[in-house]
Amino acid sequence: MDDCLHDARLSFVIGGLLDSGAETVLDLGCGSGALLKRAIGRGEFARIVGVEASDEALAVARRELAGHTGMADGKLTLIHGSYLEEKQELAGFDAAVLVETIEHLDPRKLSTLERTLFVAYRPQTVIVTTPNKEYNKLYGLADHEFRDPDHRFEWTRLKFRSWAQRIARSYGYRTIFGNIGEAHPALGSPTQAVRFTRDDCDLRSQSADQEAPKS
Repeated sequence: MDDCLHDARLSFVIGGLLDSGAETVLDLGCGSGALLKRAIGRGEFARIVGVEASDEALAVARRELAGHTGMADGKLTLIHGSYLEEKQELAGFDAAVLVETIEHLDPRKLSTLERTLFVAYRPQTVIVTTPNKEYNKLYGLADHEFRDPDHRFEWTRLKFRSWAQRIARSYGYRTIFGNIGEAHPALGSPTQAVRFTRDDCDLRSQSADQEAPKS
């Protein structure tokens, strides 16, 4: 809902990727390429792939990134399609990120996402950000209203943590939760996040609950 919060989300995700040591990254639901523009200039990342179902958003990403050397040298690839569909070429990446993406899915398709991401692709690290429904009161929204008309759901902190912890138990991952944006003492932060780390990988950070810089 504001540029400062969006910037804080991107900083949180880039920081998590750097902390994980990932060199190859999937941006699932990359939109117009905001995260890709940040990641492509970093030497720590050797290969980055953005996947987006929207023709319009992908066209914007291509325009925004057209002049970058990463497009010419093959460091960055953009793929048109749904990240729910298994693509063999997307397996084996170090990390996958979904920035403000899952809430656009029909809740009935979350199980498909889980199988595709945590079984077929099984990256070492997965970072997910999504709105904290409780914070919507501070935006003047009623309980039944969402921040974006395209959102299919928005979760409370308890619901989000329960979802993430179930995935971790089911697929062999550990979780580190994060809060992004200025926190309210009762309602939490506007954005909530989780970083999944596969059980057979070392955690570089042992914190049980990471906080992003406040916007």
